[in-house]
Amino acid sequence: MNHQDVPPKPASPPPAEQHRMPAPPAEPVLHPRMEPEQGTSTQSGRVNRRMLWIAAFVVVLLAVIGSLVWLALWLNSNPVADSPRGSAPGVLETTVTPPATPLPLPREGVTPADYALGDCFKDFDPEALAATVVACDTPHSAQLVALFRYPEAETYPGAEALKAKALEACQAAKLGPAANNFALNFERSFPSTTSWESGDRRADCYVTAAGGNVINASVLP
Repeated sequence: MNHQDVPPKPASPPPAEQHRMPAPPAEPVLHPRMEPEQGTSTQSGRVNRRMLWIAAFVVVLLAVIGSLVWLALWLNSNPVADSPRGSAPGVLETTVTPPATPLPLPREGVTPADYALGDCFKDFDPEALAATVVACDTPHSAQLVALFRYPEAETYPGAEALKAKALEACQAAKLGPAANNFALNFERSFPSTTSWESGDRRADCYVTAAGGNVINASVLP
């Protein structure tokens, strides 16, 4: 028997290689109550900011109202402190009412306390203790056009208050058409402490002509 070479039994084929792709990571599963609520957070922040602005506005508004109320109460409780000295009731005269300086004219030595609204003066000096009153259709240098008369019982208000009243009288003066025919200035006169003690209670306003006795008509209406 011939022994033939018998090829060995082939080995079992190697197992086929299996390639596996790594599985993608699993997405986290959120519980329904744990889902993010971005829209709700943003809306809540806006509401909070709006409430803060409203609260700030209300605080400022209340502060302003409180300040105004306090100011009104303070002003009402201090009426005298804000009133200028010498503001007692008086009479502002701008219209001529008789009697004026008695006739006949001219009259010399007329004192300031006896000047009448509408009087015309020759060679007028507002600081003089007396003046010459003349008829207004004769040459003169000044005319009394307005005055403020203080009450007899009024205490001396001070030079500044008297000056202010004289200015008030000048501002209220009513001039007629004849005033346009002359170069005129307003001039104020008021009592000193000495003349006040003697009974002078007038703050006067005059129109004067720098050129002297060049006015020959009344400048009042």
